[in-house]
Amino acid sequence: MILLSFDTEEFDVPREHGVDFPLDEAMKVSVYGTNKILDCLKRNNVKATFFCTANFAKNSPETMKRIMDEGHEVACHGCDHWEPKDTDVKESKKIIEQLTGITANGYRQPRMFPVSDKDIEDEGFKYNSSLNPAFIPGRYIHLTCPRTCFMRGNVLEIPSSVTPWIRFPLFWLSCHNLPTALYHWMIRRVLKHDGYFVTYFHPWEFYELKKHPEFKMPFIIKNHSGKGMEDRLDSLIKMLKGKGYEFITFSEFTEIKTAELKKGSK
Repeated sequence: MILLSFDTEEFDVPREHGVDFPLDEAMKVSVYGTNKILDCLKRNNVKATFFCTANFAKNSPETMKRIMDEGHEVACHGCDHWEPKDTDVKESKKIIEQLTGITANGYRQPRMFPVSDKDIEDEGFKYNSSLNPAFIPGRYIHLTCPRTCFMRGNVLEIPSSVTPWIRFPLFWLSCHNLPTALYHWMIRRVLKHDGYFVTYFHPWEFYELKKHPEFKMPFIIKNHSGKGMEDRLDSLIKMLKGKGYEFITFSEFTEIKTAELKKGSK
């Protein structure tokens, strides 16, 4: 099973590098990238899960409609990606559900930072995907956390996939910078070991970042961005489909795994 996801947020990465970047410009970049992603998914006839900030949902109703019309899942990704607040779990669910008319089953904290387990369960989320169980200096130190999905109360925790043993992360940065053949091989190793694969990307990766030195972004983020990232996503999907793997939403996976884990605990 393949759980493909996109953190659909306003583009705030330049602000991490001291560049003032207004919301309207941030939205233009993210809307452009989201549509490029949707085009690729449509060509390949696969479904994914879009973790959307309240900011993105409020400022891009047409794109949100396209996500849902094309059969993808919408989940929550906080409110303002740049300034997370303790109230975001509750507020993001309320806003997303009001704007879309759907029930949001899942949550992912911006930047996969820690989030209150109690708040997640109190708001009725069925799954939480806010954990990257890897060691990434300056970002994550999660080597003692579970590497695969597990129940925390009534909520299924769905970590991003990392390789067995050394826990090498197979998220967006890996896709940008590893040779494609190596990246695909590592994913197949995870699938053989775990039976499923979880990864995530961002819309702004599909924007031509190299053409904008004013963003002051490091090479490892700009590398293979824009058309290069479209090609890499397309290649990844084709490889996995060619091997017979099934693309499912996080809610579909949650229904399967929650039943399995609860049955196994009896």
